[in-house]
Amino acid sequence: MALSRTDFVVLIHEHAPALYRIAYRLVGDPHDAEDVVQETLRSAWKSRENFTSGRGQRAWLAAILRRRVIDRWRRAGRRTVLVGDGPLEVPVTAADPTANEFTDEMQQALSQLPPELRESLLLVVVGELTHQETANALGVPLGTVLSRVSRARQRLRKHLLEVSHA
Repeated sequence: MALSRTDFVVLIHEHAPALYRIAYRLVGDPHDAEDVVQETLRSAWKSRENFTSGRGQRAWLAAILRRRVIDRWRRAGRRTVLVGDGPLEVPVTAADPTANEFTDEMQQALSQLPPELRESLLLVVVGELTHQETANALGVPLGTVLSRVSRARQRLRKHLLEVSHA
């Protein structure tokens, strides 16, 4: 059954901030991220009859966002292919160098990750998808997502610690 206009507005208010955070981390520019989110919401509205209530709303929107980012990269001639990782449920302490998510250092560290690690980490941590939702969205096994998220966090932490000690 298609989402009603009211349900769609609620969906936007609930999930748009997380979509923006994912888009920003994937494209690295705030204006481009806003454009990607708008494209995502437009696509979601047009395909709202395809939404099934058994699937998580954020996972559905994140899958659409991912396709819009890939489309954007293709138009720009970028050859990066995203593959997936699942959600990260590791508690973050104040001493964790990955805790400050909106710094230039964090964006630089994220840009150093291989695309499949970065995408998996962002869907889990920023997009707040479960590992299984991420695996489903990316079309990879759950174990792959778990491994990618773990490796991405390790690499981020190492990079951020090196930067802070330099």
